Amino acid sequence: MPPSPKLIIIGLDCMEPSLVFDRWRPDLPNLSRLMANGSYGRLESSIPAITVPAWSCMMSGRDPGELGIYGFRNRGDRTYRNLTISDGRAVRVPRLWDWMGEAGWKVVVISVPGTSPPPSVNGSLVSCFLTPNREVPHTHPPELADQITDWLPDFMLDVPHFRSEEKERILRNIYTLCDQRFTLAEKLWEQEHPDFLMLVDMGVDRIHHSFWKAMDDRHPQHDPDSPYRNAIHDYYCHIDQRVGQLLSQCDDQTAVLVVSDHGARPLMGGICLNEWLIQNHYLKLQQYPQIPTPLDQLAVDWNQTIAWGAGGYYGRVFLNVQGREPQGQIPLAEYETVRSQLAEQLAAIPAPDGQPLGTRVFKPQQIYQKVRGIAPDLIVYFGDLGWRSVGTVGGNPIYTTDNDTGPDDANHAQYGLMIFHDPQQPGQGQQLHEAQLYDIVPTLLSRYQLPMPAGLRGKVLSL
Repeated sequence: MPPSPKLIIIGLDCMEPSLVFDRWRPDLPNLSRLMANGSYGRLESSIPAITVPAWSCMMSGRDPGELGIYGFRNRGDRTYRNLTISDGRAVRVPRLWDWMGEAGWKVVVISVPGTSPPPSVNGSLVSCFLTPNREVPHTHPPELADQITDWLPDFMLDVPHFRSEEKERILRNIYTLCDQRFTLAEKLWEQEHPDFLMLVDMGVDRIHHSFWKAMDDRHPQHDPDSPYRNAIHDYYCHIDQRVGQLLSQCDDQTAVLVVSDHGARPLMGGICLNEWLIQNHYLKLQQYPQIPTPLDQLAVDWNQTIAWGAGGYYGRVFLNVQGREPQGQIPLAEYETVRSQLAEQLAAIPAPDGQPLGTRVFKPQQIYQKVRGIAPDLIVYFGDLGWRSVGTVGGNPIYTTDNDTGPDDANHAQYGLMIFHDPQQPGQGQQLHEAQLYDIVPTLLSRYQLPMPAGLRGKVLSL
């Protein structure tokens, strides 16, 4: 028997629940209708709350420690310089579409982060934004690439250079990326007649990073007269229209899950993590730079270094441990004492005005079921993700208003969203509480009476 009802998952990377559920709900009729006839609520993300690894956590029911994926880049070994990109080859566990395929479901998977290079599936798959270019394999089966070129000759893998001041070009690219994903979903739905379809639009994330300060008066650089003050609102409305258009091609017996991997918030500034480590005698350079310089371009005196860090939406701190790192300085017996002391000091960094910043510091062994690969020794949410971690060194600042990787208006927030409508079990607009992205896989496997793998982190939600 074919699965009933068929299932569509619409992934909207970084979509912010407060904008959908509250501020703009009247302007989003299709999402609002799904909410009114189903269940919805905030969805707690992984730690860290970033695209890589969050989507892989969501689709596998495993946490970053179990996956061994702690960010976009991870330490490839215990040396000091080898950071590797975590693409789909780092995901070594089955995901939702794999279990469905084993049960005989025909699947279509479009641009879900963690699918480059494209894995084999029981159906069709188009790889994600980590695909270097369209000259490399990016579809399963391979001949699907030619079909996409016929349909969408200028098919985009991502918005190029979205951290720049080319705002008009970025905005056009964001809309193009969105339209291509939904159009491709419509065409493959019609052509393949799958039992399951999932797409992820990265445009929501890109528009937040590019245009948030124009919208939000909490942002320290907010410009109420910006010509882009309505850019995010208008894009949310466009997404809503594309959702409605896609669902109009489905019969009324199709289940729909709209989901985001994390939310968004205004970026209040940056904490120069390695500068702080230098000033607090954890990190020693052979020569201090005259201009801001990435740490991996500088000569570190590892024989006098206790810890170093990496930048990004959250901070990663690595300890230089004897017998573990090549020039380790911390005796293994003192590791936990040093780590706890450093965690307390990082959490106590004040805001520029001297008030508490509200930083949260995590030890991987305390938040993950297992710790595989090479995890950071500490994961740091500066200002509870209100402030990003800046890894460059030079100029002696601890605080900055500039992002060292290009213009960026928003940081990630710990809570994304989910909206679920099941035509065979229609809801009454009930709100979900304490839902986590780890709950998606067990909930859907339970709903469709598919075998439940052992060791999944999440729970079955009452929808």
